[in-house]
Amino acid sequence: MQLNVNGEEREVDVSPDMPLLWVLREELNLPGTRYGCGIAQCGACTVHIDGQAARSCQTRVGDLDGARITTIEGIGQPEALHAVQQAWVEHQVAQCGYCQSGQIMQAAALLDTNPAPTDEDIDFAMSGNLCRCGTYPRIREAIHTAARLMEG
Repeated sequence: MQLNVNGEEREVDVSPDMPLLWVLREELNLPGTRYGCGIAQCGACTVHIDGQAARSCQTRVGDLDGARITTIEGIGQPEALHAVQQAWVEHQVAQCGYCQSGQIMQAAALLDTNPAPTDEDIDFAMSGNLCRCGTYPRIREAIHTAARLMEG
């Protein structure tokens, strides 16, 4: 099966029923996408599929023919951070860090569709991404900062 992951064509030999999360982590060695709940309720496994935020734990790899998949490893590099990653660092959002790749991917998808979100827009878009450390106020501020960074 061919997958386009982070702009690169990748061949995987897996069951079409395998969740994308396990293909990314176990077959393609992209561990940035995290396993949280396994039922698409926590957001730790969020990736982009054709530019839209999606929960990889409940996305069957067989349903992704022709799709463009982007993981946390594909949105920025240490020498060229994505605006959301840069804002995350500036606001020191991460505490334990476990949920942060999913949070960042969800925030990036939000800003792609709404470049100037209100607090309410952010709260609604991010409501499916859980943070056990409770860094929600810093997440909101970082998203506002990322929006400003993306403007200019």
